[in-house]
Amino acid sequence: SEADAQYVKFNYSCALRPDYKKLLLQKLTWDLTSDKPTVLIVHTHGTESYETDGSYEETSAYRTLDTDHNMVSVGDRVAEILEAGGIRVIHDRTLHDYPSYNDAYGNARSAITDTLTEHPSVCLVLDLHRDAAEDAGGNQKVSTALVDGEACANLMLVMGSDKGSLSYPNWERNLALAVKLQAQLEKLAPGITRPLQLRPQRFNQDLCPGALLIEVGAAGNTHSEALLAADYLAQTLIFLAKGTQEAP
Repeated sequence: SEADAQYVKFNYSCALRPDYKKLLLQKLTWDLTSDKPTVLIVHTHGTESYETDGSYEETSAYRTLDTDHNMVSVGDRVAEILEAGGIRVIHDRTLHDYPSYNDAYGNARSAITDTLTEHPSVCLVLDLHRDAAEDAGGNQKVSTALVDGEACANLMLVMGSDKGSLSYPNWERNLALAVKLQAQLEKLAPGITRPLQLRPQRFNQDLCPGALLIEVGAAGNTHSEALLAADYLAQTLIFLAKGTQEAP
């Protein structure tokens, strides 16, 4: 609804200024509840991890091959809740950024393309990352919200556009999904989202008209804070599973 515009905040990294109030009113017509897979979870930067207590080995600072602690574990949590909510999920647990970080988006693109070809029922592609930024003292920043009195990692949607050199004709349709998701997240868990980043790159989002890149917290967050954010993300997707509706 138009009233949901109050929950949507943008951080523009390109010259575009889309009418997000109009995008909010576009009907979301999918049905994620099916006997076939409808959601693909992928991790372009799967080795990304969080503040460590020393219980797992890092390949470098805030990166690990341990899938109990890197982004794969966050995807596992989202997949588990979606499946329990009647949504069939394909979780690509491949570490597309290892051993070559620079090849990550190309590797992920091939994997997404193959999955969409094999499973044309998929209508939502979730690429789950975590953010990273240092403060003036060289320490990794924490991106946290207090939700129902509990520390929870922030979620930030990073959406591409056609302002770069690569073709991306369906970017506004993806953005319409992103603003709906952001509004519902904020209604369910006020303060959980950071402003949506709109950028010129396409982040493989051109492959599907329902594709989202979501940063789950930052390197300074704890793993448990990231998993709590994953819970809220999955719950909100379940609210949207049959198209546009209101979170309770």
